[in-house]
Amino acid sequence: MSKLMKIIGTVAVINIVARLLGFLREIVIGTQYGTSTMADAIAAAYTIPNFIYLVLGGALTTAFISVYHSTKADKKVFVRNSFTSVLIAVTVITIVLLLLTMPILKVFFSNLDPTSTETVRNLFLWMMPSTILLVLSTWMSGLLNVNGLFTLSSVAILLYNFAFLVIGVFFTGLLGPESYGVGALGGAILMSGFLYVGLRKTRLYSLKPSFKMTPDVKRLWVLALPILFGGASLQFYFIIHRIVAATLEPGAISSVNYASKLTGFPQAILMTAVTTVIYPLLSKKEGEGDTETIRNLYRKGLRYLVALLLPTTVVAYFLAEPLVRIVFGYGNFTEASIQLTVPIFRVFTLSMFFIAANTYVTRFYYAKGNSVTPVIFSLINVFGINLLVIYRLIDSLGPSAIAYGTVISAAVNFVMLAIYAKWKWKL
Repeated sequence: MSKLMKIIGTVAVINIVARLLGFLREIVIGTQYGTSTMADAIAAAYTIPNFIYLVLGGALTTAFISVYHSTKADKKVFVRNSFTSVLIAVTVITIVLLLLTMPILKVFFSNLDPTSTETVRNLFLWMMPSTILLVLSTWMSGLLNVNGLFTLSSVAILLYNFAFLVIGVFFTGLLGPESYGVGALGGAILMSGFLYVGLRKTRLYSLKPSFKMTPDVKRLWVLALPILFGGASLQFYFIIHRIVAATLEPGAISSVNYASKLTGFPQAILMTAVTTVIYPLLSKKEGEGDTETIRNLYRKGLRYLVALLLPTTVVAYFLAEPLVRIVFGYGNFTEASIQLTVPIFRVFTLSMFFIAANTYVTRFYYAKGNSVTPVIFSLINVFGINLLVIYRLIDSLGPSAIAYGTVISAAVNFVMLAIYAKWKWKL
């Protein structure tokens, strides 16, 4: 077995455990709160902090890896400068969002009842500060990955999900649903602390603040901004899910959340393991001009996705009800909750390959230095086709229209990415 496959295998195993813990959290929430307004509140509260964490953290880390491999300057200086820049940016964004808590909740979740709104507010105030630590953790993971230390970053995610789950469950009796806000913050503290200590032990770099705006830091932000918008458009799927579901019957937000999490579980495990290892390699090969290796990676990866996710999709689609019943059908997740979630999940299963493939193909665009085209395609599909499908079907299909919007727009987005990549780079 090649060294690369061994690394991917190790990362995959750790990520499977980490994702299982994260998914177990959703199962526990379902058992405790079913598809009630409290379950809706937990899902709604985590939407915006998770959005910032994934979008800003992912964009800055992806851009950092690209600049790191191509810079001619001292890498140690670049690491310090970029760390400081990321810290300042995420801190300012977090403070602003905390100050605007109620206006934000009124804009995005105006249809929630007063009790749910108060719960969302309290959860949001716990969860939002964790965003600073989560974004910094993503950046530190990227720094470890470019130095071949993939296991540390994977273990950090496992620790985060473990702490989030344990704290959320342990304090439920005392704090109710707000225990998951405490869990989010506690998990972020543990993950960021673990990564910081790991970096210190490697003695590779110092994270001492440095406020110089060097050409490399400017280039990082120039590259990160279009990646950020591309990532934002993808994460807007989930915000749109929450906003549209909030206009429907109680329980719609949580049922859509459970269905999308169950659908995303297998493809998230695969994509996290592969992109964690593949993207630094892609950036390096692109810097070396090794076009043939990049082309082979692209085609082989897509074949693996088809081989792994097509059978998974078929099984999940035809066994939707047993799967939802086995995974969530406990405690307060009643028969009514199952029947509300099953049709949404069945439609969402059709998006598994397309969402995974979009994530995978987009990494090749970033390695090629093209972060604008995926943004354009994503914006067209998320805010155009996705919303058009949802609002054309919402009256007749209810929450399932949200899933159909995701499936159709993700499929069109993949076709656009694949055609352009074939034309531009012969991939």
